[in-house]
Amino acid sequence: MSISAKLVMELRQKTGLGMMDCKRALQATDGNIEAAITKLREDGALKAEKRSSKAAAEGAVLTASNDTAAVIAEINCQTDFVGRDEGFLAFAKAAAEAALALNTDDATTILASQANGFEGTLGEWRTQLVTSLGENIQLRRISLRSSDNGVGHYCHRNRIGVLVELDQNNAELARDIALHIAAINPQCIAPENVNPELIEKEKAIFTEQAKQSGKPDNIIAKMVDGRVNKYLKEISLVSQPFVKDPDTSIADLLAKNGGATVKHFARFELGDGIEIETADFAEEVKAQVAASKKG
Repeated sequence: MSISAKLVMELRQKTGLGMMDCKRALQATDGNIEAAITKLREDGALKAEKRSSKAAAEGAVLTASNDTAAVIAEINCQTDFVGRDEGFLAFAKAAAEAALALNTDDATTILASQANGFEGTLGEWRTQLVTSLGENIQLRRISLRSSDNGVGHYCHRNRIGVLVELDQNNAELARDIALHIAAINPQCIAPENVNPELIEKEKAIFTEQAKQSGKPDNIIAKMVDGRVNKYLKEISLVSQPFVKDPDTSIADLLAKNGGATVKHFARFELGDGIEIETADFAEEVKAQVAASKKG
């Protein structure tokens, strides 16, 4: 049957999908809007499943907070172009806010919840975006922290998010420390929090390096101790120079604010830990040509 442009536009406004997708769905359902919506959702679920294996290391890291809690959420897509899309960012923001409202870091629970700004669940919204934007989209990880003193947070250009919990209610201090963590990326709060296995690993590396100097064992031992202590200071939050005032350490900054203590921090950087396969374009073209010849 003939499908009018008006009907296609109506379906497009309801679903946010492309004109041709809407037209094909209406043709397949004899112009029935509700049946077409169902078909588009079914098709979208299949596309989402097919694309779920594709590496997604772009996207957004967002934070959200209320009086007693804060959350970081990383939502991934495949390209930075989609990562800047308004629809994708609206979904990412809604996911972070849902995690906060539900007080959960469980992605399955969040995706099953009703979405703000969308007629359906967050999972259905994700499926629609996969269909309309053509990329794998995943709610990768969430960190949630609650405290009667509130939880500080900082988000840098939707690429780095940080949460900081202090033992006192000091929002300005918590934000300053969160900003520092975003910029410097400490591995732990204090030297005593460093994993002993990591210390032994670094000590072994430093020892091998020091042996090449040809100095006596007692001197080598002192050299290694010095390097280990320097390493621990470099990776520990409280030992680092404050990024906004390098003449002041984080320990000094805490002391100046009533002897505050950092109880916990979490830091997400977009795509951290995701392995991306890099293909040689020339080899890829050769492979395609060879495959076409075989066909």
